[in-house]
Amino acid sequence: MSMAVVGMIAGMALGFAGYFGGFGAFLLVAALGAIGFVVGRFLEGDLDLGDLFRTRNDRRR
Repeated sequence: MSMAVVGMIAGMALGFAGYFGGFGAFLLVAALGAIGFVVGRFLEGDLDLGDLFRTRNDRRR
């Protein structure tokens, strides 16, 4: 599945949530989608959790 199709499906899900559930549902779907994206990238091996939690001084070394 191409990234354009995935983006379209995500946009439609957010649109439905916003229309039927209001702004709170829109934010909930967006937050859960972002969490799912990060978890998916981690499980695929594209993301190292250490990169997210390093301090600014550790990055410069």
